[in-house]
Amino acid sequence: MGRSSRGSRPWRDRPARRRAVAPLLVGVLGLAVLGVVLVVLPGVLVGHDLAGASVAAQDRLKAVNDVRTTLVQAVGGMVLLFGAYATWRQLRVNQDGLRATQEGYITDRFSRAVDQLGSDKLETRIGGLHALWRIAEHSARDREAVISIKAAYLRTHLPWPPTGQEAPAADTPINDVVPLEVRAADAQVALTGLGALCRHREQPWVNLGVTDLRRADCDGLWLPGVNLDRSCMEAAGLYHANLTQASLVSVNLRHADLKTAVLRRARFALADLRGARLVETDLRDADLTKADLREANLRKADAGGADLSGADLRLADLRGTDLSTADLLRARLTG
Repeated sequence: MGRSSRGSRPWRDRPARRRAVAPLLVGVLGLAVLGVVLVVLPGVLVGHDLAGASVAAQDRLKAVNDVRTTLVQAVGGMVLLFGAYATWRQLRVNQDGLRATQEGYITDRFSRAVDQLGSDKLETRIGGLHALWRIAEHSARDREAVISIKAAYLRTHLPWPPTGQEAPAADTPINDVVPLEVRAADAQVALTGLGALCRHREQPWVNLGVTDLRRADCDGLWLPGVNLDRSCMEAAGLYHANLTQASLVSVNLRHADLKTAVLRRARFALADLRGARLVETDLRDADLTKADLREANLRKADAGGADLSGADLRLADLRGTDLSTADLLRARLTG
């Protein structure tokens, strides 16, 4: 305690000095080993192979040089392999770091986009929906979550029957209902994004049941296996849409445009399709039990194997319709 510490370094600096000296010692040791391998080892190997035999000094020197050349090549190859391995390891580390950075960036964007959906401003909500759409297109891991969020957004913002004061009443004539993209632009964006993302989805079921989709634009959307039970899709545009195996039980599709739509194995039991346009529609193996198809246009539709038992087809246009193997038990075909 009484000795002076002048001229001496604190004990905390000693590990740092040791860490600084360690690489130097390793380098010196490596050079020493390399020198032994390239200077001493060739002579030892040649002497071992000669087993005491007498040879000319020139031949011995040539043999030693040949061994040394071989060893140099072997050491060079090992150095190259080690360098390649170190580069590969560094590349893997960099990729892992980049992936972690990207995941954090996507998570941050995802959180901000979800927060935007609760905004009071329409343009902010639309921006959030578009941001989620972009995230789902670039991140397969987040696609299912985005699909679920968009479906939930539609169910909560467009319930059927309508509950909000701004939404048209349930008994409003369809000609007085403005298109969905005008009265609820954010909901139309959500629906369009959902129909685009469902083309590559993995989950087998998406719930859009009991929603108000009157005069919605669904042209060309991909909605296979979607649950639309008891929804109102009156006068909706579903031109060339894909609704394979979708559930549309008790759905209202009056005056909807379903021309060239794919409705194979879809369930339309008790659906209201009065005046709907089903020209050249694929209705193979569809379930249309007790559906109301009065005055519907089914010209050139393919309804082979469809179940139309108990369906009301009065005044429907069936010219050119394929009804081979269809079940028309108790169907009403007057007119």
